[in-house]
Formats: sequence, structure tokens, C-alpha cells
Amino acid sequence: VNIVAFGNERDRFSEDSQQPSLIWSYLGRSALISQIDSSPSAAQAPNPVFTEYQACVFGNVRLLVRDCPVWDIFDSDWYTSRSLIGGADIIVIKYSVNDKASFQELKDSYVPMIKKALSHCSVPVIISAIGARKNAVPCTCPLCTSDRRSCVTTSEGVQLSKELGATYLELHALNDFYIQKYFGGVVSFWQYSSLQLTLGSVLQPSTLSPTEKMPILKGEASHYDADLHNLLCCCQCADVAFFPEDLSTVVEAHKIILCSASQLFMLLFEVKSAADIHDASIVKMAQNLFTVETRGTFPMATHGGPPCVPPVKVVVKDSVFCSCLPDILHFIYSGAFQWERLEEDIKRKLKDPEKIENVLEKVKCILKTPGKLSTAKDCRSHQIRRLYSTSLRLFFNTPVLADVIFKIQG
Repeated sequence: VNIVAFGNERDRFSEDSQQPSLIWSYLGRSALISQIDSSPSAAQAPNPVFTEYQACVFGNVRLLVRDCPVWDIFDSDWYTSRSLIGGADIIVIKYSVNDKASFQELKDSYVPMIKKALSHCSVPVIISAIGARKNAVPCTCPLCTSDRRSCVTTSEGVQLSKELGATYLELHALNDFYIQKYFGGVVSFWQYSSLQLTLGSVLQPSTLSPTEKMPILKGEASHYDADLHNLLCCCQCADVAFFPEDLSTVVEAHKIILCSASQLFMLLFEVKSAADIHDASIVKMAQNLFTVETRGTFPMATHGGPPCVPPVKVVVKDSVFCSCLPDILHFIYSGAFQWERLEEDIKRKLKDPEKIENVLEKVKCILKTPGKLSTAKDCRSHQIRRLYSTSLRLFFNTPVLADVIFKIQG
């Protein structure tokens, strides 16, 4: 794995000339360092163009890091700088938050060059803002804003990361927490990802055994799908309650999961209007199949404590469809792609071919893409379509259906 690091994390105005570098702090104390060499040009210049580090990660994978603290390499040797970027699996860009002039030079002069070099390849970039700001809330008068020693704000760093499509990290100190756990964890993630792409296979957990000094991304099977499905089984945080017209039973679910799978549910729960759907069949199905009741008292299941906000009551007008609703919800919560299993569950429950077909047609309409005919084949590939159209990520960082707001650093 090849990592190239550009930029100087040291504050040029600091009195501490012995401040360690980010890369040395990350690798220097590890017994797995085999050598530290300067570049060939080091013999002709007081400051080497880059320093080369070698180490081992994930047990026996060689890690090569080239640290280039001086941006002049882009001006004096474009061929070398382009070769470094072209051969990199990961790029780290670092700067001191207390050196505004260097940051501005990076942004104005060298970021465009890096973007140009990256235009023909896809390499993960990590931007590391290093140091504790000495003037965290700088004065906004013209004299102070022009001060070369003004700090680089978080928003400026985030904006830079957006320009490069990079991961942004703030490391307030070069200590174990920020270096090994924070920076090291992100670097290990990209190391692991680059190895997967290179080898075309997943590393087995048994091969991931470097010393404790090196950060490591341990392999573990994801249980996200199972946790999501358990929300339905346990009715945790449910905010929707489906009832038949006689109110004899109740099936609870979650608006955001239903809306991520279906435009019909977006319409039902007012995430979208009928004008946004542009498909009369979906609108008609929502009206014919469901009624949302916002008033009145109705029976509710309890799960160990009173809910903060009562779930929305939805009456299912079709009794046969309502009897199959638990199976349909299991189908949706499982990713809405196990169509054959849903067919089997409904056939086992209903027996009558006409009723089975009627319920399955309603499910197809619920999962339908507006303006397109929905078939069993479409439903089988619905999970793939969700990744690009209607998925949970549509609700990220938006107040729509949100019940939690995180305030980050105030």
C-alpha cells in the first residue's frame, strides 16, 4: 500500500521547533519500521524533497509512506510530484491550523494541481488539520482578517475537503488518541479498502494481526440488516400502526423505512405530494388501500413504557391485504428483494389463487417506480434500484422524518 503525504503540519511561527511530524507520530514508535530513507535529491539539498518510511500492516502487507513537507516539489519537479500522486493508493494533505498563509498558498496554488493530477484516477484523500487554534474566534476587522497568523477555521478546512472529495480530520494534538485511534483508524480503513480492490477479495480476519502499535481495521460481518429487521420484530421506536377496519389487530412499523422503499408511503405520510409523484396509479392505490386517521382513540400495543409521540394510525381497507401485512413488512424490511419468499408466504397463508394474485399486484404497485410498469422482475431487482433512487440515504441530514438532531461542536 502506497501513501503519499503532502504539506507541513508545523506552525512556522511556533517556538517549538521540535514538534514531531504527523507521519512520524503515526509510524515512528512502531517496531515494524524497517528503514527511514531520504529521497535521492537529499544529498544535493539541505531539506530532502520527501522522506520515505516503510512498515508492515495487517501482518505481512508492506506499507510505503512518502512524506513531502515542502510544496515546492510541484513547482520544481512536476514529473516527480505527478508520479507520486499517480502511484499513490492514499493521499494525505496536512497543514497547521495556525498558519493561515501556508493554507492559503495550498488552496490557491497546489489544490488545483492535485485536482488536475487526480482527474484521471480515483484515489482517497485525507485532509488533516493539525493543532489547537491559538485564536479560535478571530476578530473580523480588516486588520485582523489580513493577519498572516490568523487561524484556519473548520469551515475553511471542510470546504477544501469538499473541493477534493476528501475525508476531513481535525487533530488537535499529535498524541495517541488523535494519531493512533482517530487518524490511524481512517488510514487503516482506506488501506483495507485499497487491498480489497487490488486483490479482488476480502482479507480473512486471521491475516489481520499486526502489533498493537499499528492501527488495524478488524474484519467483522455486518449485522446491519438483522438489526433493521429486528426493529420490526420488536416494534422499537415504531411510529406507524396499521389496523384493519374493525381495529381487531395492530401491526407496527416505521415511517422512514417504509418511505425509503416506496413512493406510495412517501405520499401517505406527506413526505411527497401527489404533484411530486406524477403517477395516477400510485396515488389511486394509496387512496383505495389506506386511510390515515389523525384523531380519535384507538388501541395501542405497549412495549415497556409510554411512547413520547403516539404512532400514526393507518387503517387498511383491504382485509385480505391486511392479513398479509406482516409478511409484506418483513419483505420490505429485508431489503424488498426476496420476492419468491414473499410469494411463498402469501400462498401458504391465503390458498386462494385469485386473492394471492390480488395481494401481489398491490405489493407491485407499492414498490412501483412512478411512470413505469411494475413486474415481478422489477420487484426482484428493487434493492438495486433503491441504492440509486429511493433509499434511506435520501433522509440523511434533512429534517424530513427526523427525530434526532446532533449538534456537532455547538
